[in-house]
Amino acid sequence: MAIEETEYMWMDGEFVKWEDAKVPILTHAIHYGTAVFEGIRAYPSKDNLGVFRLKEHISRLSESCKILPLEHKYSESELEQNILELLRKNQLKRSSYIRPLVYVGYGGIGLNFTGFPVNVSITAFPFGKYFSNPEIKVCISNWKRISDESMPVQAKASGNYLNSVLAKLDALRSGFDDAILLGKNSMVSEGTGENIFVVKDGEIATPPTTSSILVGITRDSVIQMARDMGMKIKEREISRIELYQADEVFFTGTAAEVTAIVEIDNRKIGTGKIGKITDRIRQAYADIVAGNNEKYLNWLTEVY
Repeated sequence: MAIEETEYMWMDGEFVKWEDAKVPILTHAIHYGTAVFEGIRAYPSKDNLGVFRLKEHISRLSESCKILPLEHKYSESELEQNILELLRKNQLKRSSYIRPLVYVGYGGIGLNFTGFPVNVSITAFPFGKYFSNPEIKVCISNWKRISDESMPVQAKASGNYLNSVLAKLDALRSGFDDAILLGKNSMVSEGTGENIFVVKDGEIATPPTTSSILVGITRDSVIQMARDMGMKIKEREISRIELYQADEVFFTGTAAEVTAIVEIDNRKIGTGKIGKITDRIRQAYADIVAGNNEKYLNWLTEVY
C-alpha cells in the first residue's frame, strides 16, 4: 500500500518536514530490530477526527518498552498530545494511520546497546482499507508463529515482524490475501498482523494469550462489543481443523479492522461469504469508530 506523504513528522520533541526526517544508516534498530511501535487509527467522526483508543495504544507502547527494555524521556501524556498536534499540523481530517516508534539509535555496531540513544518518532498519514476486499482468502503458513520461549511476543517489537513478513510474502506469492500462523502444538495463533476469531454454532472463540498472540486492542474491543451485544465468546485454544469446520472466521486488527475470511487453504468457510455474526460485528465496529454509538464515545479522542 502506497503512503500518501504528509508535511510533518515528529522526531525527538520536534516537528520536522517529512523529507528531513532521516536517521543514520548505522542506527541500531535498522540492523537488529531493536524497536517497538504502535499502529493507531483516526477516523472522521461527525465534524471532527477521532483517534481510536489512543490511551490504550500508548499504554501498550510503554509496556513493550519495558520488555526490551527501552527507556526514553517522554511520558504517555506527552506522546498522546504530540500525536494530536501532529494530526492538526498535517490538517488531517480523513481516515488516517498513526505510527509511534521507539528505537535504539546510532551508537555503535555491537549487539549491546547500553548507553546508546533511544529515539522516538511519530508519523501520521491518510490511510484507507488494508484489505481491498472485505472477504479474503488465506492459507495456513508453513512458518510457525514465534514463541515467547525465544522472543517477547507480548511486545509489539519490530524484530518480531520478520516472522510475519515471511508468512505474508509466501501467502501472496501463492495467490492468497494473507496467512494464518500456528503456534505451540500446532494450535492457531494469529494472522500476519491480525488476531483471529472463529464462529461455530453461534459461539465465538479466539486464541488466548498463551497461544503466542499479540494482545490486540481491536481484539479487546471486539470481545467487549460482542459481549455487550449478548454474544457468547470464549478465549481458548483453537485447532487447525476447527478453522476448516467453522461457520465463520474473521480477522481483527488496527489496519484490518474486522475482515471476513471466506476461504482457508482453498476450503470454503461456511457459505463462502461474510457470515451474519461477522457482519454484525463489522457494522457495529464501523459505527463505533465513526462516533455513532454513544456507549463507546470514550474510545475516541477528538483531534480538533
